[in-house]
Amino acid sequence: MAHGGAPAGDKDFPYWLVAAGALAIAIAVLIASNDLYSQVLTIVSRGLWITIFVTIVAFALATLLGLGLALMALSGSVALRQISRFYVEIIRGVPVLVLLFYIAFVGAPAFVVAWNAVTTPLREAGLVGELLVRDVSLLWRAIIALTIGYSAFIAEVFRAGIQSVDPGQVEAAKALGLGRWHRFRLVILPQAIRTILPPLGNDFVAMVKDSSLVSVLGVADLTQMGKVYASGSFRFFETYSIVAYLYLLLTVGLSIGLRALERRLRRSTGQPEDRRGGQRPKLH
Repeated sequence: MAHGGAPAGDKDFPYWLVAAGALAIAIAVLIASNDLYSQVLTIVSRGLWITIFVTIVAFALATLLGLGLALMALSGSVALRQISRFYVEIIRGVPVLVLLFYIAFVGAPAFVVAWNAVTTPLREAGLVGELLVRDVSLLWRAIIALTIGYSAFIAEVFRAGIQSVDPGQVEAAKALGLGRWHRFRLVILPQAIRTILPPLGNDFVAMVKDSSLVSVLGVADLTQMGKVYASGSFRFFETYSIVAYLYLLLTVGLSIGLRALERRLRRSTGQPEDRRGGQRPKLH
C-alpha cells in the first residue's frame, strides 16, 4: 500500500490525462460538427506554423547561446565569468514583452544605423544598397528577442547541470588523458543531461506559450490570427476558445513527450526508478 492508503499501482495513474484526452476529443467532435468552429479553426490555424517556426528557431538559438554563456560562467577566466554573470542577471531582470519591444523598436534601428555606417565604403562603391529599418523583418526581430530572453535562463540550466557532475568523474577523465573537449563531450555532458533535460523541456514548453507575444508586433502567429478574426467577426468566445485549444494541444503534447523522453533517458543510464539520482555511472 502507498502512503495515504492508496494502492501503489494507482498512485501515479494519469487520471488527469484521461480527463484531458476525453475533453480534447469532445472539443474536436464539436469543431468537426459545427460550421462556425470549423471556420474559426481553418482561419486561426494558418498561424500555427509561424508559432512552431518561431518556437523551434528561437529555442535552438537560445540553447546554443545559453550553453556558451554557461561555459563562460564556468571558465577559468574572471573576465568571461563576469561577462556571463552580467548578461544573465540583466536579461533575466527584463520582462520578455519589454525585451521584445526593445529589440524591435530600439535594437533593430540601432543595428541598421551601425550597419550602414560600417558598409559606407561598399555603398559608395555601389556594391550594397542602404539598409532600411523596414528591411529588418518583424518576425526575425521577435525571434532574436526570444533568443536573448531565454538564453539567460537556459544558461543557468546548463550551468547547474554541469556543476552537478561528480568532480571525481572529471578527475578520472583527466587521469585517462582526455582533453577538455573530450571530457565535456564524453563524460560531463552525458551525465549532466539527466539534470538538464527536465528544466530545459519546461523552458521549451514555456517558449511555445511566450511565442504568442510576437503577435504584438503584428507577426501572423496563432494568437495574431485569432485576434484579427475575432476583431472582424466579434466571435470572441469561439475564436479564443479555439486558440486556447490549439495551444493546449501543443503544450500538453510536448510535456507528455518530454516526460517520456526523460524516462527513456533514465532507463538508458540504468536508473529507471531512482528519483534521487542513485549512483552515477562509472567511468570506464
